[in-house]
This record gives sequence, structure tokens and C-alpha cells, in this order.
Amino acid sequence: MAITFENVGIAVRDIEAAIAFFTDLGLTVVGRDTVSGEWTDTAVGLDGNHARIAMLQTPDGRGQLELFEYIHPEANQTNPTRPNDIGMHRVAFSVDNLDTALEAAAKHGCHPLRGVATYGDAYKLTYLRGPSGIILMLAEKLQKR
Repeated sequence: MAITFENVGIAVRDIEAAIAFFTDLGLTVVGRDTVSGEWTDTAVGLDGNHARIAMLQTPDGRGQLELFEYIHPEANQTNPTRPNDIGMHRVAFSVDNLDTALEAAAKHGCHPLRGVATYGDAYKLTYLRGPSGIILMLAEKLQKR
């Protein structure tokens, strides 16, 4: 059986704010739509499913995020996920300059949960909370000297 990774889907409170955040990090919007109807009810498993969606792609073309903002049923607000919670954990991105990425995130009020760490001689990285409480890991590969 062949399998190919398609995307990560994330429900957001404000799709415009989430799009602005992720495009400032370097992703590109490759599609937008509003979806509803029997097919979405069946696929998602929610009656009356109606949502705004946006597909964003990384510059290398290998990764995609699907953001969706529910119009109906009303989105459920839960406590923000913590790094040790079971289930969907975080979205990770490699960046060529962590400081520049953190400056872009800060424009949206998003800052490292604790700070920036170095993993051996391989990565400089941090976790931050993005729009709608999404946990992101941003990592810059350290140059071998």
C-alpha cells in the first residue's frame, strides 16, 4: 500500500489572523473556500458542517496546512493544549533564521513558551503558542563548522 502525507488540519478561531501569522512565517495561501453540505457532514462527521478553509503551503512545496474556521456548528473552545497532553501535539517548521521567524511571530503577539534552546550541535529551537493556541516548534539547523 502506498501512502503520501497530505496536510495537517487545524481548527482556528479567526482564519484571517491565522493566515496572516502563517504567511508572515513564509507559507503561501494556495487555496481558499467555504464548504458545507452533505459531503462535508459525511466526511467530517458533523451535521450541518459549514466552514471557511484555507490551504497554505511551505516554500519548498513539501508541507501544507489546512486551516478551518467553523461557521456551524459553533466551534468548541477548550483549554490550550500543553506540551505533555496526549493527542495532536504541535506543528514543526524548519527555518533558515530562527531570530527572523521569532520577530515575525512577535508581530502577532506570539513568543517562546520559555526561551530558545540548543539541541546538541544540531538545532536551535523553541516552542511557541500561535493563533488559536496552536503550539509550533520552530527549529534552525546549526551549521557544521
